[in-house]
Amino acid sequence: MGTVIVVSSDSHAGMPKELWPDYLDRGFHDLLPRLHEDNEVYPRAIFVLSAKRRATGLPEVQEAHRTGWHGLHDPVLRLADMDREGIAAELIYHGDFRLGDLFHNATNREYPLEVWDAGARAWNRWAADNFGFAMDRFLVTGAIGSCSDMDATLRDLEWIADHNFTGTYGPGYMRHAQTAPLFDESWEPFWRVCEERDIAVVVHAGFGTEQGIVFPQLQRILDDVSNAAGTTDLDVLFQHADAVAPESLAFFQNFLNNVAPRRPMWQLMLGGVFDRHPNLKLVLTEIRLDWIPATLQHLDAVYERHRADLPAKRKPSEYWQTNCLAGASFIHKAEVEMRHDIGVETILFGRDFPHPEGTWPNTKDWLRHAFAGVPEDEVRLMLGENAVRFLRLDRERLAEIARRIGPTIDDITGSGPEIRPELITNFDERGGYLKPAEGGERLSAVDELVREDLALVRK
Repeated sequence: MGTVIVVSSDSHAGMPKELWPDYLDRGFHDLLPRLHEDNEVYPRAIFVLSAKRRATGLPEVQEAHRTGWHGLHDPVLRLADMDREGIAAELIYHGDFRLGDLFHNATNREYPLEVWDAGARAWNRWAADNFGFAMDRFLVTGAIGSCSDMDATLRDLEWIADHNFTGTYGPGYMRHAQTAPLFDESWEPFWRVCEERDIAVVVHAGFGTEQGIVFPQLQRILDDVSNAAGTTDLDVLFQHADAVAPESLAFFQNFLNNVAPRRPMWQLMLGGVFDRHPNLKLVLTEIRLDWIPATLQHLDAVYERHRADLPAKRKPSEYWQTNCLAGASFIHKAEVEMRHDIGVETILFGRDFPHPEGTWPNTKDWLRHAFAGVPEDEVRLMLGENAVRFLRLDRERLAEIARRIGPTIDDITGSGPEIRPELITNFDERGGYLKPAEGGERLSAVDELVREDLALVRK
């Protein structure tokens, strides 16, 4: 049977630390020793946090994360891994604990805005050099700076468009005191360039985090566990992971699962941004999908009550169909079951390479289980065709790649060997694969933020 084009909505890349001086403007090199210190804390804290959550699981998964993650920075190894997993193309973002980021991620300490900007530009320059030879498969999303200087920000957008990036992180991924709501008129030049240059705006998990707020929690985890272990040796730290405080565990659960990353969606909808820029594209990724139908229904009701005072000309559910794509990284069983309520043409699978919670290195088995019994046309949409349409990818080129690497539709929906029960259990432990749908459980938290935005938006 015919092959399936698979485009992943979520993966990550990191610059090797020895290259930091090559890509960071020389005027900021005096901060690199401190950054190296930060990135001794960050990976150790995340490793022991994962051990505390008992999320490492099966031996083959642990081995992949020990030895197989180098596609994070090596594009040749990454292509080989994509071929093995049947991934024709994938969106690439910054952000991985093994290599860290240059001042511009929520996991860094607080740094001046110009340092943050310089770090984002350094990552973008490295990504262009590293992945630029195969941008048909590497759909690079630019790192975002502070956006405190709009002229400089627009030059950055033009630069990433000239270098064939697919998208950019949206402004406000990391917040500072000057960050305005996304419907504020100050952002109009940003949206105009994104629309004109066909740059998708990406909202990823962690969006809306205040700069510098996460690092003290990472430091606390490492301090608590190393004090209990008497060393910072990683193997010994693993043995003392239970020393991670419940408050630290709760902080990161909230950091990864709060509703703030959903906010850009309704700010752009209710604030009339999609009316002023009808071809603007918004990609939401790694913030689950099972909340979307209930939230859109709620936002439609808000719109009907306040439409006389809002610049929006259509209901939020209508913008969802025309301007948005939901990156289902790492797709949950409940989300597949809800696909018609969410909108089959708005969903795109994501594997989250090489993060421990994602489908890698078991993507083929994950997809076989998740899409069992789903009609072929819907499988094709959610695995790749939606990306081809929404991001205007070269379908003929991706189909050629898929014919070489697979998978076939039979590989996904056909009768193959039974997937080991312990593997499904591991999917659930590491990525919440079997969690029940959220539905409208968090609408009160959503509504609190919506009310704040309604007080600011003007027709």
